[in-house]
Amino acid sequence: MEDIKRILLTPDGHRFCYRGNADLHTKFGFVKKDEIEAALPGTVLKTNMGKEMVVIEPSFIDKYGRIKRGAQIIPRKDVGHIIMETGINHKSKVVDAGAGSGGLCCALANICKEVVSYDIRDDFLEIVKHNKEFLALKNLKVKKGNIYEGVKETDADLVTLDLPEPWLAIKAAEAALKVGGFIVSYSPTIPQVMDFVAALKKSEKLIFLKTVEISEREWDVEDRKVRPKSQSIGHSGFMTFARKVKN
Repeated sequence: MEDIKRILLTPDGHRFCYRGNADLHTKFGFVKKDEIEAALPGTVLKTNMGKEMVVIEPSFIDKYGRIKRGAQIIPRKDVGHIIMETGINHKSKVVDAGAGSGGLCCALANICKEVVSYDIRDDFLEIVKHNKEFLALKNLKVKKGNIYEGVKETDADLVTLDLPEPWLAIKAAEAALKVGGFIVSYSPTIPQVMDFVAALKKSEKLIFLKTVEISEREWDVEDRKVRPKSQSIGHSGFMTFARKVKN
């Protein structure tokens, strides 16, 4: 996948990625490559059909929306909740298990000091490596491994689990975390949550904090015509939070 060179936004919020290899063709007409290349951020260009588009530099989130996908990624609404509930930042070390397409580990690597992401499937690991390069995340390490069998990392601030049987990873997560660090398990079904919480409560090193799900409903706002969009993001997964309290 070629890098994104510019973002072109229409006044009504449509976003188009210019990759630098040809004229930009859209449903609103096309904009010539030379015009885009010469435009400074904030420049307003017009397509051949007269549609205005403003040129801006791409940010991380613009590129993140174009990552390669295999397995379903954790939605942004849930990623944001994980970040705020655990307080991770530019000093944090994270171990991520069940990399999938890398949506979560890439988002965390954008703000953390170091993220190590594990998966047992070669096809998923290749997708994550591709997305790592596309997003230029040098602090993201991608490893093949089964966290159920343990990991080498220690003193982590956060361990994230997106696994079929997260309760089997509790011992490995305990060993990887520093005191005060968090475990977050992301599961689509209630039986997974029940088994994970039951295992947490047997641990002498961890305390169960809470299980939550986040719903998101976007609204259409056009003058005084304001109503929820016909399609919204409902249930995506349950997030279960725990914290290590002793070695």
